[in-house]
Amino acid sequence: MPKTTRPSAALPPAAPVSAAPSPPAPASAALPPALAAVLSAVAVCGGDAVARVFPFGPRRRAVNDLANQFVPFHAYLWDLLRGRADGGLLLDWRGGWGTSFLPDYGTYLSSPFAPLVALFPRGDIEYAVYAVTVLKTAVAAAAMTFLLRRLGPAGPRWWASVLGAAYALCGWSLIEGTYNPMWLDGLIAFPLLCLVGEWVREGRRPLLGPLVVAVCWFANFYTAYMATLGAALVLLVRLAVTDSFRWRTLLRASVTTALGIGLAAPVLVPVFLGSRHAYPGVVRDFVPAAGPDVLARLLPVTYGFATPAAFVCTAVPLLAGALLFRRDAPGRERWLWGGLCAAVALSTQWGPTHLVWHLFATPNGSPYRQTFVLSGVLVLAAWTGLAHGLPDRRSLLGGTAVVLALTAGALPSRLLTPWALLLAGAGLAAVAGALLLPRRGRYGLLAALLVTGTLLGQAAATTAYADRERLARLDDYPPWGKEHERRAAALAAADGWPAYRTDSGLPRVAGNDPLLLGGQGAAYYSSHTPAVLTETLAALGGGWTSRGRNLLSLDNPVTDALFGVGARWRDGEVVRTDVRLPLVSVRPPGPPPVYGRSPFRNQELLLGARVYGSPHAGACPVGTEVFLWAPDATGTARLGDGAPVRLLGGTPKRRAALTSLGFQRVPGLKPDLPGPGELGCLDHDRLRAAVTALRARAATSVRITSDGIRAVLPPGATGTAVVAAPHIAGWHCEGAAPVPYGGLLAAPAHATLTCSFRPPGLRAGLAAGTAAALGLLGVAVTGRRSVRTGRPPRPGAPAEGAAAAPRGGSPRRLPPGG
Repeated sequence: MPKTTRPSAALPPAAPVSAAPSPPAPASAALPPALAAVLSAVAVCGGDAVARVFPFGPRRRAVNDLANQFVPFHAYLWDLLRGRADGGLLLDWRGGWGTSFLPDYGTYLSSPFAPLVALFPRGDIEYAVYAVTVLKTAVAAAAMTFLLRRLGPAGPRWWASVLGAAYALCGWSLIEGTYNPMWLDGLIAFPLLCLVGEWVREGRRPLLGPLVVAVCWFANFYTAYMATLGAALVLLVRLAVTDSFRWRTLLRASVTTALGIGLAAPVLVPVFLGSRHAYPGVVRDFVPAAGPDVLARLLPVTYGFATPAAFVCTAVPLLAGALLFRRDAPGRERWLWGGLCAAVALSTQWGPTHLVWHLFATPNGSPYRQTFVLSGVLVLAAWTGLAHGLPDRRSLLGGTAVVLALTAGALPSRLLTPWALLLAGAGLAAVAGALLLPRRGRYGLLAALLVTGTLLGQAAATTAYADRERLARLDDYPPWGKEHERRAAALAAADGWPAYRTDSGLPRVAGNDPLLLGGQGAAYYSSHTPAVLTETLAALGGGWTSRGRNLLSLDNPVTDALFGVGARWRDGEVVRTDVRLPLVSVRPPGPPPVYGRSPFRNQELLLGARVYGSPHAGACPVGTEVFLWAPDATGTARLGDGAPVRLLGGTPKRRAALTSLGFQRVPGLKPDLPGPGELGCLDHDRLRAAVTALRARAATSVRITSDGIRAVLPPGATGTAVVAAPHIAGWHCEGAAPVPYGGLLAAPAHATLTCSFRPPGLRAGLAAGTAAALGLLGVAVTGRRSVRTGRPPRPGAPAEGAAAAPRGGSPRRLPPGG
């Protein structure tokens, strides 16, 4: 008879089985994840309601990137799904005068939850984004609960629900993820990828595993990368704890991950190359946070932008700490899980590992975006302790000492609030008391109420506190309202695309007004803002924020003429003009313009005519329009009794745009300026004459598609056909390679101009995806052959219906939820 050994302590022992056990009832298996999802949704909505934040009160929720990027991009997705977008999946004709959309889709909108916004009315897009955010949090709670039950039942099922919800309600989720909802897909990905690791360890689900990896990476590659690193560390610990470490298992894990990432490559590769072509952000050196501040963020009701939001319900660190003192747990299990928690925490503070976590580049914003992995590891450690039953008094005292020691280390931090200490202390007392209560009857119900109340109270309070702090520290924007509706309706009524552009104008609502309000303008904000677009717009007098990635609308008659803007929002109404070119015009033979320092001269070079005059003794001639170029100025400029113009400059973070001060109506009148700047005196008669001359050589018809443009040029046209769109990477034109003309797309003039757009990396991504699909097909074929030939399963693979047993041990029954 084969020799039997004691099963690993990480898994509860079970009697050997000769046949597959009966699976748990579906309703029974689904109850703990459903309860966790409800708890997380209640905590998030309850905290927002307490703070009286949208949609539960008058306070604004839309801050920073939530208002500037996520809501507008989801609005554009709504238009795309409803067939109302000026573009398609590959090319966006609305923002940035025409930009690549697939990288933006893969960064902001590829989540499986994103299309749900189309179920809401267009005017309720902010409600839709909020609903999706809460839904993602709930799904993360359910996914972690399912994983915990899959790792092995441990006492009452409600503990799995509480710990699963505690993971989804970690500080990173409530404080960082809530206004960066694309990151919440990583919160879901971590437990799913850990589940894939379990399948790999047991030799199961060879087809489903790569598909789960693909969905996680497709949903949000950035946080999925972090979740994959965390899941790999968890797998290594599980292999060591269960005494099932084999190199073949690691190879199988690598192949599973590679196949999954390969399946997502058609989106991933264009995203990576889109980042390569983007305007560079600020390069920063990582500076670790102070130790007391890091420890303070483990507590509820704390906030800090440059510290890790590591809070997770007090029950989690208490149980994780208690694991270290449990005599009924093997030493290897205690120290491996404790060491993993410590290693992940320390890795957030060391420069080299910080770079590994963040794809080898310090992010422009919060430098602790991997913190959700730490929260997940702490929850897994807490559940591992519960696998041996509830802690005894000795281990509970040890866990309490760990929590108190961490809290004591946080006392010098200025991030601590009285509420943080009060809630942490009350939570510690409640959870410890619940663990000391008898475990049956009414005492069991009381214990559940104490622990659940701690979870909901701490999470809701942290949510409410973060809501208030964000409004005090970050830029906020008004929610969609009647004024937005009026503006959007006016822009839609004036829309004449592609005969002319309609610019959403100023003042701006958010960073991507064309996507949110409609029209086809220069404004655009993305992690993939093309460098050529930023540089061209800056050369022509454009302004920016966010260090050149958040481009502002440029309200200038010359650029409006060059880019075919026939209507724009200005001073509370739509203003129309017929001084404009079609989207495609022809320039005479000759070299392309080479820009210099002055935006006035650069505009004239692109137009091919002199339209600006220089001021005499600081004053422009009567009848001309006075423009000010002062990119670094901050303050108010005014021409006589005209309306004041507010400038907000200061490179590299901000750049004030070329601005009109009004028409010169009094001879010799000099403008009041906030600092040094250059004045240009625009002669509108000269501008109209120059546009009229170019119109005679412009395209006679223009047709726009979701991935290109086709224009018919005048007979006998020679020279260069110029498209009023930036020459971003990915354009291809029939008959000749496209060339840049002052930063715009251009090609030699022929009878017709036909150009199509394909995002860089799309072909390579499709090839990689095809190869991964073939590889997955090979896995399926191999598996079927093994079944037909009756070959025994691979070493380490479980019998049908049973989970893998520890090396040399007996198989165990499949736990509920498996």
